[in-house]
Amino acid sequence: MKRIVVDDVWRALEEGKKAILLDVRTPGEFAAGHIDGSVNIELNRLKQDLEDAIPEKTKAVYVYCLSGSRSDLAAPLLERLGYKDVFSVTSGLLAWRAKGFPLVKSNSDS
Repeated sequence: MKRIVVDDVWRALEEGKKAILLDVRTPGEFAAGHIDGSVNIELNRLKQDLEDAIPEKTKAVYVYCLSGSRSDLAAPLLERLGYKDVFSVTSGLLAWRAKGFPLVKSNSDS
């Protein structure tokens, strides 16, 4: 399994790399704060929902959660499902927040 650190994720986003950000936390966690542009599929829903949500299997996919433990479980599953360029984000949003990178919150009123 390939891993990527948050500095490299941030750099890729800043450079306009067409990567997919996959947040495998719960919808409630996602709503409380996530990386802008992320797709949210809870870890236990990946097998059912992944191919509909992310049909392109050749793009880079950066999988993250809060600490990196769920993304470490999710990344090999994506690879088994045929995704070609999958990375687990080391230390997840804990590292993202520690670097001061921005998060967005979902508006539950809309």
